[in-house]
Amino acid sequence: MQIGQRIRKYRTKNGLTLEELASRTELTKGFLSQLENDLTSPSISTLADIVEALGVTLSQFFMDETNDQVVFGKEDFFVDKQENYTIDWIVPNAQKNKMEPIRLLLNEGGSSMMINPHEGEEFGYVLSGKVSLEIDGKKQIVKKGETFYLKGNTSHRLVNESKRESEILWVSTPPIF
Repeated sequence: MQIGQRIRKYRTKNGLTLEELASRTELTKGFLSQLENDLTSPSISTLADIVEALGVTLSQFFMDETNDQVVFGKEDFFVDKQENYTIDWIVPNAQKNKMEPIRLLLNEGGSSMMINPHEGEEFGYVLSGKVSLEIDGKKQIVKKGETFYLKGNTSHRLVNESKRESEILWVSTPPIF
């Protein structure tokens, strides 16, 4: 994390000059400039004084900002290739979000991992092939163009019922994959 950039962001957001922030914090303009350019680091107490002068809490200051990237391509994906399936995490670091989408490719006869009961819900859309959705040992067939939606309070998995690879868009909230 670049603390200096965050200090500058909050300072300019508040319409403060370096001189005004220096006056409010009893620090020198030169020291603040070095901080904003990440040439030096503040002590915890100095940072607390700066953050207070900027009108935010330390918690707000260090809170992860939302991801500015909204479009993701194959170069952003993380791929996990297993014997029976391949998972493409199609939104990087989605585990910090409220939902986690994956692209699941199931080999012929392959199955996903067993998903244990959890808080939340899941949605899936079969892009190609045909899968069996097994919920607590009971099977329901889901074909290309069909969807499934379930609460996470049961054990479940997908099994490929096609004679070729099946592709599924699978979204979980909260993230579980």
